[in-house]
Amino acid sequence: MFSGSIVALVTPFNHSDEVDYDSLKQLVEYHIKSGTSAIVAVGTTGESATLTVEEHVKVVNKVVEFSAGRIPVIAGMGANATHEAVTFSRLLNNSGVAGCLSVTPYYNKPTQEGLYQHYKAIAEVSEVPVILYNVPGRTGVDMLPETIGRLSKLDKIVGVKDATGDTSRVKQFREFCGDDFVLLSGDDATGLEFVKLGGDGVISVTNNIAAAEMATMFSLAAQGKYDQAEIINQQLMPLHTHLFVESSPIPVKWAAHKLGLIAQGDLRLPLTELSASAQPIVEKALKDAGIQ
Repeated sequence: MFSGSIVALVTPFNHSDEVDYDSLKQLVEYHIKSGTSAIVAVGTTGESATLTVEEHVKVVNKVVEFSAGRIPVIAGMGANATHEAVTFSRLLNNSGVAGCLSVTPYYNKPTQEGLYQHYKAIAEVSEVPVILYNVPGRTGVDMLPETIGRLSKLDKIVGVKDATGDTSRVKQFREFCGDDFVLLSGDDATGLEFVKLGGDGVISVTNNIAAAEMATMFSLAAQGKYDQAEIINQQLMPLHTHLFVESSPIPVKWAAHKLGLIAQGDLRLPLTELSASAQPIVEKALKDAGIQ
């Protein structure tokens, strides 16, 4: 259902701290032309935590409008309050999205049973497929493979984005969730290895600025041409690594602006512009990866 190179799309802002819909449209066209498999709109890389509910829904709707059925759109709709995630799910049910991506609740650190009940509540109201998102380095909670296995038995829950970087989990996911459950890496540096071990694709930050290269790499991987895919992966490794030199999406928005993909690289507080000391690091990574 969902596979290949999926972009965790940034949300462009202008200097007035408003969403830049012209740049957003430009980004959608860039990904369609580059062969990106799907777009995640207003995921955590899209600074979902700093958008109002109205902005969140509008950005998702605009990405669907701009894509015009040419590329699947997955809506980010996570929250640390279950009722809020359920509200997002209801609001986005009729938006035309192909699915939704819901990050584990952050800060409040629920138990594994709490995570199960959280996603069960979302699944009960969602009319589109739900992808779980586990990123303990950002949320403070690790949704274990056993819990994901339980959730995989619910009708609407079809996959997981795992950003632990622990590729040994692929085998566990398959054992607990079955062959039809969608396994997506959320870690660019280990994404190709994740697919080699049986995963279906990646939801990627690097894809924001190297979309064609990422699409080609995962197309090759899908054909079993891992040696050719690995050549591209090693070329992109400076980006996989250094786009996290400061908190994401700070570096990738700076790079996207530098490359002319968005009009401005502005972020919303508490995120701030890429520091002067980090800018040469990202610039060198772009050059080393051949993305200029």
